[in-house]
Amino acid sequence: MAMMVRSLRNISRLIRIARILARHDALFFLERLEVAPLLVWGTRLASRRQQTGRPGQRLAAALQEAGPSFIKLGQALSTRSDLLGEEITSDLSDLQDKLPPFSGAEARAIIAGEFGCPVESLFSQFDDNAIAAASIAQVHLAITSDGQEVAVKILRPAIEDAFARDLGLFLWVAELIEAARPDYRRLKPVESVRTLAETVKMEMDLRFEAAAAAELRDNFADDPSFYIPAVDWGRTGRRVMTTERVSGIPIDDRAAIIAAGHQPDEILTKAAAAFFIQVFRDGFFHGDLHPGNLFVREDGSVAAVDFGIMGRLDRPNRRHLGELLMSFLERDFRRVAEIHFDAGWVPEHRSVDAFTQASRSIAEPILDKPQNEISIARLLGQLFQIAETFDMETQPQLLLLQKTMLLAEGTGRILCPEANMWFLARPLIEDWLTETLGPEARLRDAASEISDTLRRLPHLIAQVEKTADTLADGELKLHPETVRALRGDQRPQMGIMVGILVLLFLLLLAVLAG
Repeated sequence: MAMMVRSLRNISRLIRIARILARHDALFFLERLEVAPLLVWGTRLASRRQQTGRPGQRLAAALQEAGPSFIKLGQALSTRSDLLGEEITSDLSDLQDKLPPFSGAEARAIIAGEFGCPVESLFSQFDDNAIAAASIAQVHLAITSDGQEVAVKILRPAIEDAFARDLGLFLWVAELIEAARPDYRRLKPVESVRTLAETVKMEMDLRFEAAAAAELRDNFADDPSFYIPAVDWGRTGRRVMTTERVSGIPIDDRAAIIAAGHQPDEILTKAAAAFFIQVFRDGFFHGDLHPGNLFVREDGSVAAVDFGIMGRLDRPNRRHLGELLMSFLERDFRRVAEIHFDAGWVPEHRSVDAFTQASRSIAEPILDKPQNEISIARLLGQLFQIAETFDMETQPQLLLLQKTMLLAEGTGRILCPEANMWFLARPLIEDWLTETLGPEARLRDAASEISDTLRRLPHLIAQVEKTADTLADGELKLHPETVRALRGDQRPQMGIMVGILVLLFLLLLAVLAG
């Protein structure tokens, strides 16, 4: 019964969304997913389509009209060139996360409710007019009671309920896709929706965003070229976040930057280095680097704001990505293919030679362009598109990065049209790879793995003993010798193994120390 109610509720909402898509001549989105074909057919017949523009532009306009959750969906889809193609995802990258602001009175009520005191006790001045209003929150300028200029981010009223309802619809549609199109399962639609839901859940608690800002600020504490505003934790809660106010020139305002006495190529070099450090050194990066979130300060440093969308990459993925970028820049397409197999992104039964050929086919047209026009982000996007041919599963950890790279490249071209951020960052990437892939680094990694194994060994032994007890007491009968081994009669051999691991660990430490 509950399942039927859920289906009827989602069908009703899907009809409303289909009508919006039809008005913008964007029903192709549902057609490609092959969800509810009769609904799409009927809606198309009943609608009048008067919209013009590319398909991606029409889809972006429809999602904008559908509301906050669908704007977030559009932002997520802008990373899925493997699903929608490069042109559509490029247009979705331009989807503006802007909505009419809610009133200053509502903003004050939310602040008072969050902290249990009137706004006047926290801020000596509070501007009721928002300077920015997006799908989840809006930002007001204020001055604290102790005279600090700050920016105050406030969640929209009742936004949690609206997103919960729409995310339920997205999950239902994803489940339909996986049921109706098994060949789409490698694109992980259900997992992607759940990832989006987790991301949105974190965005709904501004304490998480504040923590992300603080972590990024700590990472750049010794780097004066890239600035992250400080968090005012005393005026930050679940629905309100207060940070130091950042003043500067939007990074895409080239004329104003030059007029202020800054060199665009130097600014781009600083921005490229900061992006490299976030991705490769720290594995923690700002995931929404559009021009509205980056400013050039008076001292020439680059400042970032809005930390609601952040990405993480583990060390193996960073290493593979760094090698991948250098291999493309060096046109070593064989190594490009080998990296995909080494990382486990492409199944072993596929042909390395064929993947080498495919990599060359998409890279040569891009790399043959003038240096300042080469887009590594587009290259990666096209690489994801050939994934189906090689049974390559979607890599969610790389999709956000590819979108962020695309935004960063676009901003870089506006700031300094004659330069390429990747060639500016190339020496940093080469030095990092040397440090990461050299003999000493490999020894450190091996030592770390042994240390982890030793740390987990007691738990593994306990699990073996527990399994032995379960098997011995259950219906499944094992040979007595096997049971005795599992229950601990072979502990002397286990002790020898532990001793060998400890010895190896000490030898590695000695090598590193020497």
